[in-house]
Amino acid sequence: MAYDFSALTNGIKETEEHLARELANIRTGRAAPALLDGVKPEAYGTRTPLRELASVSIEDARTLRVMPWDKSLGKAIEKAITEADLGVSVVTDDQGVRVIFPELTAERRTLLAKVAGEKLEQAKVAVRTHRTEAIRALEAAEKEGGMSKDDLFRLKEEVQKMIDAGIERLEAAVERKRGEIAQ
Repeated sequence: MAYDFSALTNGIKETEEHLARELANIRTGRAAPALLDGVKPEAYGTRTPLRELASVSIEDARTLRVMPWDKSLGKAIEKAITEADLGVSVVTDDQGVRVIFPELTAERRTLLAKVAGEKLEQAKVAVRTHRTEAIRALEAAEKEGGMSKDDLFRLKEEVQKMIDAGIERLEAAVERKRGEIAQ
């Protein structure tokens, strides 16, 4: 019997994408524009994502340059970055805002690696939830008489293989991030 695993596959893929976004927000020793994605300055009477107000580029290994399209927003952008408490220095000049990332201490690197591990555990829980949902759907189909016990057993094994592969990809992503943090 053929079973549609698209819901499970999509769930695993969404979890991987979510973890990738979460890991992008963890600061490493290098400057990355993704770290400013959560910053929302007050502009024109509303909180607006930074990427809609300015261009963010990498100036050097530890410096980002934020160039607002409306020069009058420079102070609001500086204030929002400071309030975001990212552990960075912010300097405003005539060209825009310069965001300087300090060198990471060994203690901070350990803490960031631990945070990455916590994000991994959350992602694993989400993937296991998708597994539970898929197995329940298989068991319901078996009860309805749509498949035999052998088919159910084989499909459960297939689900587990998909979950194991998904968790492997999640762990690989976190290991890459831990490597970046350690540099």
